[in-house]
Amino acid sequence: MKRTRMIGVDVGGTFTDVFFLDEASGEARVAKVPTTRPDQSGGFLAGIRAHGEDLEGVASVVHGTTAGTNALLERKGARIGVITTQGFRDVLEMRRRDRPRTWGLRGNFEPVVARELRIEVPERTFADGTIEQVVDLDAVRAAGEQLLLQGCKAVAVLFVNSYANPANEQAAVETLRAFWPNPHVSASSEILPEIREYERFSTTALNAYLQPEVAGYLGRLAGALDEGGFGGEFLIVQSNGGVMAVDTACRLPVRTALSGPAAGVIAAGYIAQNAGFPNVITGDMGGTSFDVSLIAEGKSVLSPQTSIDFGLVVRTPMIEIATIGAGGGSIASVDKGGLLNIGPESAGSDPGPVAYGRGNTRPTVTDANIVLGRIDSQRPIGGGLARLDLEAARAAIAEHVGKPLGLDIEAAAEAIITVANSRMAGAMRLVSIERGFDPKQFAYMPFGGGGALHACALIREVGLARAIVPRYPGVTSAMGCVIADMRQDFVQTVNALTTQVDVDGLAALMQAHVDAGLRLIDSAGISFAGREIIFELDMAYLGQTHTVAVPLPVALDAAHNVAPTTREAIQAAFDTAYERVYGRLLPGGVTRVLNLRSAVIGQRPKFDLATLAPGPNADAGKAQRGTRPVFAAGAWHEATILDRLALPVGTVITGPAILEQADTTIFIEPDHRGRVDTFGNVVISRADAADSDTQGA
Repeated sequence: MKRTRMIGVDVGGTFTDVFFLDEASGEARVAKVPTTRPDQSGGFLAGIRAHGEDLEGVASVVHGTTAGTNALLERKGARIGVITTQGFRDVLEMRRRDRPRTWGLRGNFEPVVARELRIEVPERTFADGTIEQVVDLDAVRAAGEQLLLQGCKAVAVLFVNSYANPANEQAAVETLRAFWPNPHVSASSEILPEIREYERFSTTALNAYLQPEVAGYLGRLAGALDEGGFGGEFLIVQSNGGVMAVDTACRLPVRTALSGPAAGVIAAGYIAQNAGFPNVITGDMGGTSFDVSLIAEGKSVLSPQTSIDFGLVVRTPMIEIATIGAGGGSIASVDKGGLLNIGPESAGSDPGPVAYGRGNTRPTVTDANIVLGRIDSQRPIGGGLARLDLEAARAAIAEHVGKPLGLDIEAAAEAIITVANSRMAGAMRLVSIERGFDPKQFAYMPFGGGGALHACALIREVGLARAIVPRYPGVTSAMGCVIADMRQDFVQTVNALTTQVDVDGLAALMQAHVDAGLRLIDSAGISFAGREIIFELDMAYLGQTHTVAVPLPVALDAAHNVAPTTREAIQAAFDTAYERVYGRLLPGGVTRVLNLRSAVIGQRPKFDLATLAPGPNADAGKAQRGTRPVFAAGAWHEATILDRLALPVGTVITGPAILEQADTTIFIEPDHRGRVDTFGNVVISRADAADSDTQGA
């Protein structure tokens, strides 16, 4: 039997979203179920079974996971040990001497591995790769045995300068792996063979910290899928927006640190590009957080380094995402100074908002939207509840927000939404205005269960041109799972002046990356529409600390053999990149090449988004669900209620209107309008905007 079906699963803080796609017929279906805690695998499997899916006919299951993210944020990783070079025991604790608050004079940081579990051993490698002292393997063995006796489930080997010559570190790792009772042994020269010991040490230690948790979780999922008759490929979304095989994810769990949000950005970019919007700001609003990213000219911004939380630095390519605690479950409170705050504490999926009736008594953003009539308490999304408790939500808002601020219930609820919108707008300005992008040139793509409720307010607050709401916004991240390409990233320090770069050695290094990447993606057993190979150099003027990412055009033949470049070509590429970033060059300045970065991408076939568009029998008349009072701008309005998925292409919706569907609710404010485009997206703009502002519709 030929397998043609793909399933994307995104596990969020409140809901688990599933996107089903049959590549042969183009049929797409969605499901949304509550996330299960503490073991998220329950919701994962419940979502797949929501449509009675027969796993025997499924070609691949692709998963965007927050298991690693949650383990880092909640400090619930494994008990791990570190074996390091003498004199470098405290690198993880010393960090870069940064502070939790820029202007604060105090701040505490506790590394994920306790000091007594960081053991030094005799060895030393110089920065040029010369081994000054061969590693004492007896000391390594004794250290490993001591860590096991102290209950460590994983170990990280962090030797100074191992990026320049990994021989000592590899010898230590081989010694440990010979007796360590599980595969959870991480070596910094395997995880990040790159200069700067703190970033390398931190990334490797966090990889070890996550291995038992993530590998155990993925192992349980793989076992459950096998028991269900699944015989296809189980793939995991990486933080860079690509996917990898599950065994690679178990070995390199640190690459899943922003897995779920990255999948949403990939889908948003693909949808926007098809709809005629190459520039978009994405906003993923789930139950716990609001994740923002920017896509310019169809390209997501990749950051080489991210701090998941203060002091938890991960140096591996990730889609640049700004996250704030402003999800639907974020709790509203009034502090001692009389200021209204939203989040970062969240009610999540359990107990959830007050209206869920599961024991929470403090109001959330979702409760405010229910009180204002924007969410129908009789028709909640997600399928987990038959109805929502409107009166309980009103009482909680009156008690915790209305009384302290001297506001009636509706005004208090609107104040909650206003503060939440302000926080979300701030995150959007962070990724746009503060980085030199004009919001007027960008569309906003809201997704997640709650994002489309705030689209009009954010158009107004940020000054965006318009918003484009995808066909299934509540499961966009799950859709991204089935869209994402397979990707493998590599890095290796070069650390040479541009005029002295060994171009043949650089070509050999690039070839090694290409060969390793092709082996990894081909071993996944997936058919690709094509392959793409990207090379980039980290470069700077001599004396500068911060580097510039320099795309390096390199010729490859049909067999993916790398042709050597020249020093002149490297210098020209640097000049172009540096001038683009800083607007000028430094005449006479000496440049150096710090690192080589390579990406090997297996391009997966993309499905036609037109298959998601309303069918020929869609009827605007049948989409009518009557009217409902909705509170906006300090007054009640009678809003038209519509079945969003029943609206035909070309339908124009004049606000105030509420568009309902199983996975989200769209609120079009009184001074805005929407139009259904050829892909079934709803493009929203100000009512007084020119027709050209509904580009793509």
